[in-house]
Parts: sequence; structure tokens; C-alpha cells
Amino acid sequence: MGIVNRRNAMLGWAVWQVGKRVAEQKAKAAAPPARKRRRLSKAVFIAGAAAIGGALLFWRKQSSDDELPPV
Repeated sequence: MGIVNRRNAMLGWAVWQVGKRVAEQKAKAAAPPARKRRRLSKAVFIAGAAAIGGALLFWRKQSSDDELPPV
């Protein structure tokens, strides 16, 4: 009987799957709470507000150019 057979392969696969789950749970428990999402959302909000403000400023400047006094 060889070392590499179907039974040992299935047992090894099952141990590997369980080991991955345990390692993932331990890593999640050890990691600090996810704060980056809040900072990222705040950064995205600020960037979006700045982009909208810039677009409105540009649009206002463009529309005021149409009302130049005659020369």
C-alpha cells in the first residue's frame, strides 16, 4: 500500500480546507477593526465635493463670459 492513495488524498484535502478556515478566522480576529473604509469614504466624499465645486465654478465662469459688454 502506497503513501499516496485516495484515502490519504481526501484526508489531506479535508485537513487543508479546515486549516485554511481556522487560519482565516484567526487572522480576522487578530486584525484591528476596519477603519480604512470610513477614511476612504470620507476621502471620496471630499474629492467628489471638490470636483462638483470646480465644475460649478468653471460653468459659472463660462456663463459670465457670454455677458460681456459690447466694445
